Order: sequence, then structure tokens, then C-alpha cells
Amino acid sequence: MPNSHLTPHRGVLILVLGITSLMFTITGPFAWILGRQDLAAMDAGTMDPEGRSITQVGTIIGMIVTILALIGILFFLGILVLGAGAAIVSNG
Repeated sequence: MPNSHLTPHRGVLILVLGITSLMFTITGPFAWILGRQDLAAMDAGTMDPEGRSITQVGTIIGMIVTILALIGILFFLGILVLGAGAAIVSNG
């Protein structure tokens, strides 16, 4: 039975956000941010540590999806810059 003086964990929410980020990338940063906050609260002893493992899994999934999305965006922008540069050179 969890301690009544501790804040309840949001492990299930964070895990769901992490998993849904595999299809809807926008939820990845939320899983990452909320997961880090909850893990810090668990480490501080103010949150129920029972949900630590699912919180960690959701946080990690959110981190991976967010980082891969950022890499994809940077790659796409790089291709756009190279394409614009090539168009300028070929027309110039």
C-alpha cells in the first residue's frame, strides 16, 4: 500500500505518452519532461516510487522519439538548404 503522504506517481500516463509518441511525435517531449520531473520527485522522496519502472520506460521512449524527430527535422532542413544552394548555383 502506497504511503498516504507521498504524491501519487504518473507512471501510467508517462508510459502512455511515450508509447503514443511512436505514432504522434508531439507527445514525446511531454513524456520526457513529465518523466524527468517524476523521477526527480521519487528520488527526493516526495512521490510514490512504486511506478518508477514504468516512469523510466515512458521517459526513455519519449527521449528516443524526440531525439530522432529532431535529427529528422535537422536532416530535412539540411536537404532544403542544399537544394536551395544548388538551385541558386545552377541559375546563377
